[in-house]
Amino acid sequence: MGIHMTQQRYDKAIALIDAANNEDPNQETSNGTNWPKELLYSYRMSDMLERYASDADDAIKLAVRAQHIQRWKSPRSDYPMDRKGYYLWRTGLYKFHADTVANLLMVVGYDREFIERVKQIVGKKSLKTNPEVQLLEDIAGLVFIEHYLVDFVTKHPEYTEEKWLDIIRKVWKKMSNRAHHFVRARHIKIPETLDTLIKKAVIE
Repeated sequence: MGIHMTQQRYDKAIALIDAANNEDPNQETSNGTNWPKELLYSYRMSDMLERYASDADDAIKLAVRAQHIQRWKSPRSDYPMDRKGYYLWRTGLYKFHADTVANLLMVVGYDREFIERVKQIVGKKSLKTNPEVQLLEDIAGLVFIEHYLVDFVTKHPEYTEEKWLDIIRKVWKKMSNRAHHFVRARHIKIPETLDTLIKKAVIE
């Protein structure tokens, strides 16, 4: 297949992923504009990938774009509100996201091997041994710190500093040494209000 046809297929896949996330009824405001929540998240993921690993290939780019595809269709409230229920929800989400993006990639004509690779990444299979899955994990952690940590803190005023340090360290532990260096080098925008807390947790 020629480069032009490959690009066309990739563009169609991105358009389908974006259309799916554009259906999100949940809204989030960014720079004065309202966005479907998961569409905004997917844009932030792609932006971070470009900054962190600009040489990533199409399979990784599509997996990163689709990491939370239509997440609202599998709410946490569908599972028991305990630790076991949380892990069941997370496991179910990985499969749901992987299957959803796989169906879209099939529509635009990707082959089985390519689709399976994207499914492995989105489904977070073999995290310890698959560097592409670790790359997705890095991007998710970096996006969380840059864009979502402040809001998370605001929603939980009851959490102690120790609780926050523990949460940040858990995110940090999921990320690679390369991602750690990316944060330490200030290649992401660390929210000013949390700068001291993040430094205390992981940087110093």
